[in-house]
Amino acid sequence: DGKIYDAYVIYPKNHTSEANFVEYFVYQIMPDILENKCGYKLCIYGRDIYPGEDAASAIEKRMQKSRRLIILLTHQLVNSKEDAYDQHIALYNALIQNDTKVILLEMETIGTYGNLQESLRFIIKQQGTIKWKEEHTVHPQSPSSRFWKQVRYHMPWTHRSS
Repeated sequence: DGKIYDAYVIYPKNHTSEANFVEYFVYQIMPDILENKCGYKLCIYGRDIYPGEDAASAIEKRMQKSRRLIILLTHQLVNSKEDAYDQHIALYNALIQNDTKVILLEMETIGTYGNLQESLRFIIKQQGTIKWKEEHTVHPQSPSSRFWKQVRYHMPWTHRSS
């Protein structure tokens, strides 16, 4: 299908204390589970988009080459007034062109979705979010935990063995 990545990962890129966990999650936990243990290929900004590349067009190209979009919902992402460019493109592609499925990972309890942009609320209404509940996750590194099973359910089918 001409796609290179199974999923493009969108996450808040500001450095707050919560973002430290999110970055750890994005750069360590996700690749460990989804790439190393399950055989998926992720595109992560900051790891797969290189300094010096035109970020906007690089993001767009990588998204077009991805089968899924994974968006990490955090208070920071939700309350951020500046709309992240990649999030904007992503939702446009997912909703308007409808060629990319979105997987929403709720990294912390968002509570009310009132602050979310309408397109995100629409996706949540359609398919809900997958909630990361640290306190219930004794083994966050286990691909067989409920959280990762739900994520894999929404990921494209892979013929690679895990």
